[in-house]
Amino acid sequence: MDKVRGKRPAAVAAPRLSPVELPGLEDSPEVAIQHAGRHDNVRFSRIDGDGLELGGTVFSECLFEGVSFNEAQLRGASFRDSILGELYAPVFRGARSTWREVEFRNPRLGSAELYESGWQSVRIDGGKVDFLNLRGAKLTDVLISGCIINELDLGAATATRVKLEDCTVGSLDLAGATLKDFDIRGTEFRKMSGLGSMSGLVIDEYQLGLLAPLIAAHLGVTVL
Repeated sequence: MDKVRGKRPAAVAAPRLSPVELPGLEDSPEVAIQHAGRHDNVRFSRIDGDGLELGGTVFSECLFEGVSFNEAQLRGASFRDSILGELYAPVFRGARSTWREVEFRNPRLGSAELYESGWQSVRIDGGKVDFLNLRGAKLTDVLISGCIINELDLGAATATRVKLEDCTVGSLDLAGATLKDFDIRGTEFRKMSGLGSMSGLVIDEYQLGLLAPLIAAHLGVTVL
């Protein structure tokens, strides 16, 4: 009798990321960030950007160290090849913004309004976000590690090669999302909605056990 061969696990494509390098930065006085426009090769350290109107501003190869952007308007802003360390904002307004080759290090955000934004080659390392609104966003090559997210809304988002590593997520909404290689293995979550959009999600066996009752209810299956 032939032996039954075990099926090989499907390969999961990891996010494609390169470290952001920022040599030769110029220190900027606080007044330099008081206007919209373009900022290149600048270090912003311990600057208060609360409430500023910065819609459409372009930040390229910039370093932010302990900058506060509470209630600042960053709608349509663009961040490229930049590092944001200890970013602080109880209300972060960045709808339809663009993030390319960006690293967030230990952010502290309350409501992060980033719906319909574009993320490419983005890393979030540590920190806490109360509500991360990525509804309708497009994410490609994104790694979120060691982060606490109370509510993550990916409704109608498109996410490719995204990984949540050692994170804690309270509520994850996938309703209408399009996923490919979206890896949440090892991440803790309490609630997940949008189960009809789970195609492309990568989970481990423990998470499957947690999701089994929700999946059964979604499919109308009665388990006795």
